[in-house]
Amino acid sequence: MNKTISLTRYLVEKQRVGGHIPPELRLLIEVVARACKRISISINKGALGGVLGSADTENVQGEVQKKLDIIANEVLIEANEWGGHLAAMASEEMDGIYAVPNRFPQGEYLLMFDPLDGSSNIDVNVSIGTIFSVLRKQNDDPETVEPVCEQDFLQPGKQQVAAGYCVYGPQTTLVLTVGDGVAMFTLDREQGSWVLTQDQVRIPEDTREFAINMSNMRHWDAPVRRYIDECLQGKDGPRGKDFNMRWIASMVADVHRILTRGGIFMYPWDKREPHKPGKLRLMYEANPMGWLVEQAGGAATNGRQRILDLHPTQLHERVSVILGSRNEVERVTAYHREAAADGTSAA
Repeated sequence: MNKTISLTRYLVEKQRVGGHIPPELRLLIEVVARACKRISISINKGALGGVLGSADTENVQGEVQKKLDIIANEVLIEANEWGGHLAAMASEEMDGIYAVPNRFPQGEYLLMFDPLDGSSNIDVNVSIGTIFSVLRKQNDDPETVEPVCEQDFLQPGKQQVAAGYCVYGPQTTLVLTVGDGVAMFTLDREQGSWVLTQDQVRIPEDTREFAINMSNMRHWDAPVRRYIDECLQGKDGPRGKDFNMRWIASMVADVHRILTRGGIFMYPWDKREPHKPGKLRLMYEANPMGWLVEQAGGAATNGRQRILDLHPTQLHERVSVILGSRNEVERVTAYHREAAADGTSAA
């Protein structure tokens, strides 16, 4: 690139050009980005900072929390509660919503986040990340200021006004959309600033890579088995080409690879917990990642319909996720619809 563009300059230009984002949203995104820098510092210290290992507690989903899960959650809350941009926050690590305390000014936005995605990779020094999503608080009567509640968060993903993630890997990278394409920023540690390193990211429509946890194959529904079987048959099978499998067990890292060079990521419904529609969280993971992928020309479905069209009914709702290169996602989705039509799907 011929000139260095900071995150602040990028957002200011989005604000100026046609008023694409309001100043309050710009400032909110900058605060989230600063919080991610603080989280990155804690992660980089690792054992030197005493942040590795389990916290011996569980979150609302019954998952054992890592020390860094709790640290990242606290960093995001403390950074965002006082700025006047938010009405409330919700986190994968908290049972309910966190309303901005009365001692601080109230804003019109709602922030949701998975403070540290891929926690199982923390202690083995593999890429992890933070995912965030921003909604505008809906208020049918602007003259009445009602206390924020969980229902305010239950909006379909297509109503997001900003979404992104930060991946903590060999480089710390912030990936962002405000509904005008996808931009990537790399953290310049010497300067302490986010620098635009790629704009208008595009995902190739076709791919030869898939990401799925193969150890769960025996539990998959028929459409997923059909798709993976075809990939595994390679150039001698119906697809006529060889595929590679990638699986990092960190959604942020897997999606970042897809945004960088294409691919398809799947975390589908399976028979182990048939009453649950999926494993990943709709509000904290599927919606923001689905919007980013769509903004980069890809697609994201739950196997039957577009993820961003789903209307959540609860804060920690789960969902099946298939996202990435458009043609592959559409193929898997078509297999699901065919299986539903002929009764061969168990989901």
